[in-house]
Amino acid sequence: MSRMVRTFVAVEIDEAVRRRASALIERARASIEGIRWVGPQNLHVTLKFLGDVAEEDLPAVCEAVTQAVAGVPGFDLEFRALGAFPRVDRPNNVWLGSGEGAGALADLADRIERALNPLGFPREHRKFEPHLTLGRVARGGRAPAALVRWLRENAAFEAGRSRIREVVVFSSQLTPQGAIYTALCRASLASEHPPPP
Repeated sequence: MSRMVRTFVAVEIDEAVRRRASALIERARASIEGIRWVGPQNLHVTLKFLGDVAEEDLPAVCEAVTQAVAGVPGFDLEFRALGAFPRVDRPNNVWLGSGEGAGALADLADRIERALNPLGFPREHRKFEPHLTLGRVARGGRAPAALVRWLRENAAFEAGRSRIREVVVFSSQLTPQGAIYTALCRASLASEHPPPP
């Protein structure tokens, strides 16, 4: 029987954005309980969650993603504004939103959706909302009032810009200490200035 690998497609963030987002999380962690905060090494923007994929199908996934992003120029993505799903006054999933570059990222996500659909991965029905997940309310728990207050107080938070240079297919191993992400393959975007012949 095939080994199944929990898989998703994402873009990584620059170190400066990672540091600012992590510092914001650490300040919240000190005063807000009942939230599973994302570790600094796991901060990323998901383009598509694939779920469990048979190990032998992973090369085809990597090839489809590589083909989908080939020729797409790299771009800057701005991270700003705290928010939550489903809403700020009833948060389950806490995130940092995006500004400039969000359209380019949505286009990238759409290319990946179209490339993976023939491999049996259905398209998302929800509109793609580029975001960096910071934390989740513990399963079965209620969002503490302190979290809602913190979200409102930091609504205009800015974490800076990240250069998006590649798309990564990750495996995700769930452990009691949190998820462990491993890059399975990397698909480079086109550089803006191709090397001279």
